[in-house]
Amino acid sequence: MTTVDVKSRFDAKLLRPAKPGNDTSWAFLVLPRDASEQLPRRGRTTVEGTINGHPFQATLEPDGQLSHWLQVDRALLEAAGAAVGDVVTLELTPVKKEPEPEVPPDFREALAATPEAHKVWKSTTTIARVDWIHWISSAKQLKTRAKRIGDACDMLASGKKHVCCFDQSGYYSKAFRAPEADDA
Repeated sequence: MTTVDVKSRFDAKLLRPAKPGNDTSWAFLVLPRDASEQLPRRGRTTVEGTINGHPFQATLEPDGQLSHWLQVDRALLEAAGAAVGDVVTLELTPVKKEPEPEVPPDFREALAATPEAHKVWKSTTTIARVDWIHWISSAKQLKTRAKRIGDACDMLASGKKHVCCFDQSGYYSKAFRAPEADDA
């Protein structure tokens, strides 16, 4: 994977999520605003970089505050010799070409059932596909997700290549945010 020439170097504190879900082994960090501003977009952005000198590639998530956050899994924590509460050094460079997103099975089935939508889907850019999937995946309820899948197929079938009215950063809609940190 090739990257663009913009490289950010900064320190950030590893935080424990207050609600880690079933997997309690991960941590996260929020990028400083100036580091995030060097990235090509406020929405999901894939980067290559290092954490404490250990290389990785990951997709940063929007934090709803015009910055990004990074989930750091157990393997990356161990490889970087880091733990929750540590301040780590990161170097990040956005990838030149976003990797193709994985299409969720329910959306893939809906696209397959709507040939017109599938045709337009295949002609959209990778970034547009990332946004469509992010919009669908950001639904908090299954009912909303199902409606968005139907709406996406309708919009695509009518020729729309970009999801309309979708705030990729979460700043205006508050749809996205970094996890809440555990104070303990």
